[in-house]
Amino acid sequence: MTDPTPALKPFVPQKTVLLTTYRRDGTPVGTPVNIAADGARAFVRTFDTAWKLKRIHNNAEVKVAPSTVRGKPTGPAIRAGARVLSDGESAYASRVIARKYPALHGFLVPLFYRLRRNKTVHIELTPVDSP
Repeated sequence: MTDPTPALKPFVPQKTVLLTTYRRDGTPVGTPVNIAADGARAFVRTFDTAWKLKRIHNNAEVKVAPSTVRGKPTGPAIRAGARVLSDGESAYASRVIARKYPALHGFLVPLFYRLRRNKTVHIELTPVDSP
């Protein structure tokens, strides 16, 4: 694990963030997710049929803000680019997330996805410089 960039430093101790994705018509949709920062990027995990994943496929620009578990923002948001990782790249992201949340993402979430017969998908978030 490498030290995070200044834009991601606030997210290192943060357990939950509000990931805001955008519908085709531009309407923002916020979803609370767990995040793990590593160097110049951060990772989140979701399942293959999640609507946020479909929105990211249509528009890779997202906003990320520290939040409560219920999704109430507790700090300023940063703009980021989202990229869905391939199966080979997902192994590293999975380890980074499981290291931060050993019980939750090391065991419970993967088990839950398997029981639901969902595929685990990892998303890489890279901060975008503000204009």
